Amino acid sequence: MKIRDEAAASEGGAAVGRQERRRRKLHDQLYETAVGLFVAQGFEATTMEQIAEAADVARATVFNHFSQKVGFLEEWGVRRRARVNEILGSQHAEDLPVGDRLHRYLKEMADLNVASRAETTILMDSSARYGRLLQDPSLEIELARIVEQGQRRREVREDVDCEQAGQLLAACYFTTILRWIRTEPAPFDLHQRLVGALDIILLGLLVGEVA
Repeated sequence: MKIRDEAAASEGGAAVGRQERRRRKLHDQLYETAVGLFVAQGFEATTMEQIAEAADVARATVFNHFSQKVGFLEEWGVRRRARVNEILGSQHAEDLPVGDRLHRYLKEMADLNVASRAETTILMDSSARYGRLLQDPSLEIELARIVEQGQRRREVREDVDCEQAGQLLAACYFTTILRWIRTEPAPFDLHQRLVGALDIILLGLLVGEVA
């Protein structure tokens, strides 16, 4: 009886696993379809019905995965950050000094943006206009975590508010990207601008110690 129960449980787990893989595959398909349409015809011009038609699914299926169109924008940001963290993890960037780690993080983000400028232009602008780009704390939390780790290793001053530092770094990043996508061709080198901004934040503006 026990063996039979274990076999049934194993079959049930396998079925759940297959269902989840199918669900994830469809989710990815809908996401990729939507992003492709956004880039081709703009975020505003794209409807949930068009996404469903292009993905060859029912309209309700799209809403089951993304209750609102802005959900695609939010997932775009999540996937960008996840990709950067994956890259940095493979490079063991957590062992780097905090300044180098922040440089590496922004470099990888810049690489993704430069490699897909058309996509970044449409989705970043749409995220700022229709989404929660500047209200979503996800990026600032990640950057604040890096600063806090540096603080624990005595690489960052004890009086630095890590949360505020994360907010400042995230705001700097988003402001720079939004300026970078404003005109075509790109008005400045994204890597250089982000590095320059980060160096100002890391070093400060004033000569000597602040009282």
